[in-house]
Amino acid sequence: MRTLFSLAFLLGCIAFARSHTYHMGVCPIVEPMQGFQMNKFLGIWYVIQKTATASKCITYNYTRGEEPGEYIITQDSDHPILGLTPLKHEYHYIGELSVPEPSTPARMQVRFPLSVAGSASHVVFATDYVNYAGIFTCQKLAFAHRQSATILSRHRELDKSYVDNLRHILTNYGVDPFDLSIISQTDCPRGNNTLDINVDPNTFTPQNFGNVVRKAGEKLGDGVQWVANAGSNVYHKLAGSEARGANTPEENTRAAITGGYETNEVEWIP
Repeated sequence: MRTLFSLAFLLGCIAFARSHTYHMGVCPIVEPMQGFQMNKFLGIWYVIQKTATASKCITYNYTRGEEPGEYIITQDSDHPILGLTPLKHEYHYIGELSVPEPSTPARMQVRFPLSVAGSASHVVFATDYVNYAGIFTCQKLAFAHRQSATILSRHRELDKSYVDNLRHILTNYGVDPFDLSIISQTDCPRGNNTLDINVDPNTFTPQNFGNVVRKAGEKLGDGVQWVANAGSNVYHKLAGSEARGANTPEENTRAAITGGYETNEVEWIP
C-alpha cells in the first residue's frame, strides 16, 4: 500500500512541474544568436529566471551526445512538491538535443521523456559563454503553442544589467518577461544523502520504471508519511478530536482535504 501511495505521489510530482505557458497561435519568432559555438557553451549553467515554475536550485548541464551534432541537456532541480516534505532530493530531467541545421547551431530541437506532444525548439538567443545566456523554447500544438524562456548564469547569481538586457530582448521578440519566475539558488541539496529521481529517455521502459519505483518507494513513502502526519494534526485540531486519533494519518488527511466526502480521485495528483 505504501509503495502504491508513493507511486501516485511521484506521478503527481512529475505532472506538477510546468515551467511553460500556453498561448494561441504560432510560436513567436526568436532569432538564434549569430556565430554561436556549442563547444564554448557546454557545461553547467545556473537558472536565474524561468517561465512559470515553483522549482528551486535549477541547473542545466549541456554535454555531448554519442553522435556528432547530438547533445544532452540535464535539468537538475529541487522539486516544489517534494520540497514540502523533509525528504532531501535531486530531480534530474534529461532531454536530447539535436541541431537540424548545422549552419544555425543556436537553433536546436529538444525532446524530453514526458513531452507527449513531441519535440520543441530550443533557441540560444544570446550568450557570452562565461557570464550569461538566454534560452527560448516553444512547442507547436494543434491551434496553440506552449513556450518557456530561461535566463542562465555560469554562477549562482547574475548581475542585474545582464538580466535586464535579456528580458529586454525577450520583450522585443514579443515574449512577456513578466511570465518569468525568479529561481532561488540557495540551500540547494547536494550529496550522497539525497534521493535521486531520474527521468530520462529510458525511464518509462517497464523494467526501468519498476526499478525506479522500488528504489524510490520507501524514501518517498517516508516523505508522504510526514505530510500525512502533518495533515492528521491539522485535521484533529479542526475537528476538535486530538485526543481520539481513531483514524490512520492517511484517512485523516483524506478527510481534511475532501471535507468528509468520498472521492475516487487521487488527492496527491494535481
